[in-house]
Amino acid sequence: MAPWNALPLTNLVVQIVRKRHGVILDDELIRALKKELGTEPSDAELNSALLQLEINGLVHVSQITKTKRRIEVITEDSEFLAVDED
Repeated sequence: MAPWNALPLTNLVVQIVRKRHGVILDDELIRALKKELGTEPSDAELNSALLQLEINGLVHVSQITKTKRRIEVITEDSEFLAVDED
């Protein structure tokens, strides 16, 4: 069982990405989370947090390669199209 943390994982992810000028790769994010939390979050925990942030319109996650993702904070001037929106 993971240790209890006062700051939710979603908030911590946004905070870390903003410190990196709004863009980070998933492996860098995992290293930063491990440093902050003391333990590495599971893939399921991280995916759940990223999905929740993307649904809420706070971040955009894009696939770079089969194993790499790019996480970007959505600002007021950035715009991303959903699937089938041209």
